[in-house]
Amino acid sequence: MSIEAIDLVAINKELTEKTPQEIISWALSVAKNPVVTTNFRPYESAILHVVVEQQEEIKVIWCDTGYNTPQTYKHAEELIHTLQLNVQLYVPKQTVAHRNATIGLPTIEDSEHGVFTEQVKLEPFKRAMKEHQPDVWFTNLRKGQTAFRDSIDIVSKSKDGILKVSPFYNWSDEALDEYLKTNDLPNEFKYFDPTKVESNRECGLHI
Repeated sequence: MSIEAIDLVAINKELTEKTPQEIISWALSVAKNPVVTTNFRPYESAILHVVVEQQEEIKVIWCDTGYNTPQTYKHAEELIHTLQLNVQLYVPKQTVAHRNATIGLPTIEDSEHGVFTEQVKLEPFKRAMKEHQPDVWFTNLRKGQTAFRDSIDIVSKSKDGILKVSPFYNWSDEALDEYLKTNDLPNEFKYFDPTKVESNRECGLHI
């Protein structure tokens, strides 16, 4: 079945009661060039673990804003080593030092916030997607995170037509905690996204 021919309503109904492993297995069956994206925020170890279990060499796209906490960088290094991730790293074209000297770290009300978000997150992400041209994109979006994410489902399509698959979409934090415990996976909560500031805001990647 081609990506274009997939009926989102029908497939989401079919996958609702499936496990993350079964959802990933289905997605890989229709994928020609899958990727998984991560920013190593809380609970990212779950999506990375469950995807890599089924496709060890899958490309793991990490767009590092340069503003992560020391704890996040240590967490990332641990996961990269433990899961043997095939990381494809993308960073902004402008350094943090250069940006600090020009526009700094603008608040969401600041007129420079849009420019800042484009520089540190959107441009590197667009560059990554352009270079890798994925047809299936695994991500750890979950219901209840933002209003927009409440409006999608396990399987959706990006504005560029990429099939976006969120295997843990209907999972709670408590269920993910149990998954991490069962699989002896680390977690890290000291995470900072400079483009969102508030946890219920979208940064623009998924809209």
